[in-house]
Amino acid sequence: MNDDGLTEAVQEAGAVELLLIRHGESEGNVAATDARMAGAEVIAVPARDADVNLSGTGQEQAKALGAALARIAEEFRPDAVVSSPYARAFQTAEIAVEAAGWPVKVQLDERLRDRELGILDRLTRLGVEKRYPEEAERREWLGKMYYRPPGGESWADVALRLRSVLDELNNLGSGHRVMLVCHDALIMLFRYVLEGMTEKELLDLAASTSVLNASITRFVRPAGEGPWTLESFNVADHLAEHGVTVTEHGGDSSVHPK
Repeated sequence: MNDDGLTEAVQEAGAVELLLIRHGESEGNVAATDARMAGAEVIAVPARDADVNLSGTGQEQAKALGAALARIAEEFRPDAVVSSPYARAFQTAEIAVEAAGWPVKVQLDERLRDRELGILDRLTRLGVEKRYPEEAERREWLGKMYYRPPGGESWADVALRLRSVLDELNNLGSGHRVMLVCHDALIMLFRYVLEGMTEKELLDLAASTSVLNASITRFVRPAGEGPWTLESFNVADHLAEHGVTVTEHGGDSSVHPK
């Protein structure tokens, strides 16, 4: 690790640009918001997390994303598009790439999947407090970064898989541009890894900002080496431009350790 807190893998990755895309609004996003507003303990998702599809709005968001991507000059287009295997992310990637007219095959990488919640899966914050009070207390004590629910992952666990993804970009060689389609927590954690954030900096960001559905975050590194520069974060202007609803489905804002 160098003086900037960057690992060797991050410093030496051959890519020059990373586009990070959050999936469009999903049926699970809608169900989670409805459950919180209704004061329910359980989120009525229609399928297991990996199989939850985009909502109708999410599909329109993916098309608007593709229209925005189509404006990228051919020489600056990503030559690799990699998606989380979860349906909502893969559908976003496929719709956007088709709408953009890019002749590239969407690849899948399970390391880009959403954070696994273990026994807390499908529960609202109220549901956790009612059904697993000791876990609710432990989560409050440890904070988002290091709390790992039984059978699930902490944010630190997810960051570890993202470091391995970045490490493999070394094998692409210099000059490549890569688009990754994934989930809100992962985009936050990419920022944590690429910018060498502290836990407090990451959690301050997570507490104050929700990554918008179908938003674009862009990192650049023209020389193909050294630290990355955050060029833009959480941009969703392309949705409003095409008359598509901008949706904000964030996670629990109580992220700091108590």
